[in-house]
Amino acid sequence: MTIQIGAHVDQTDPIGEAQARQAPLVQFFLGDPQSYKGPEVRHADGPAALRSAAEAAGVDLYVHAPYIVNVATTNNRIRIPSRKLLQQHVDAAAEIGAKGLIVHGGHVNAADDPSVGFDNWRKAVDATDLKVPLLIENTAGGDNAMTRYLDRIAGVWDAIAACEQADMVGFCLDTCHAHAGGNPLETVVADVVAITGRIDLVHCNDSRDDFDSGADRHANLGAGRIDPDLLAAVIRDAGAPVLLETPGPAAAHLDDIAWLRERV
Repeated sequence: MTIQIGAHVDQTDPIGEAQARQAPLVQFFLGDPQSYKGPEVRHADGPAALRSAAEAAGVDLYVHAPYIVNVATTNNRIRIPSRKLLQQHVDAAAEIGAKGLIVHGGHVNAADDPSVGFDNWRKAVDATDLKVPLLIENTAGGDNAMTRYLDRIAGVWDAIAACEQADMVGFCLDTCHAHAGGNPLETVVADVVAITGRIDLVHCNDSRDDFDSGADRHANLGAGRIDPDLLAAVIRDAGAPVLLETPGPAAAHLDDIAWLRERV
């Protein structure tokens, strides 16, 4: 079983970063992950050239949406700009030929009924022209998060099932987030697939913190609190392309890739 493994890299020269990791796929941000400013392609020759270079090199590109995108919230001052930012990133991801745009599930306020967040997800999917697959990622923390717990993930999926573009919405499973979010890795792949029908991408990260800690702090593979055999089993069971979001430069990622290959 050959699983494609890549990593999150700086976006200035993603093809060079992929080659430094001998990786067939990479993920990066387009611009500042903490800003509403909108996407920015920093590749010297622009989006079309990046797309051509990726195709020529046989490298799949994935874009991670800014962390601040929260289309679920009841707060208009966050939800409305989040939707606009989401569309801008979909458009920019399509321009560079990305295979998908990863976005966090977001959250509602402590006093809110989660069903309002589910419905806001439905509205966001309906309002966005999905030119590339939108991959919703599970998150580690927050009591009123939309994608920390399985029942909430099910709520989001039920809400978007009726959308015309439902087939353009996929799932990105983050192993650190699942562990820290309190979802047993022994069953998480089967649990997620039972809800979503699919896992399109895995963020393979070890966790610096304990199970159900709610802390989103990634560690290099084998250096954190996740049982190595469990981590490998998740990758094997998911059978999807893998991206590392672990600390360090290319050398550290090469070590992580070797660690994973040895076990998978």
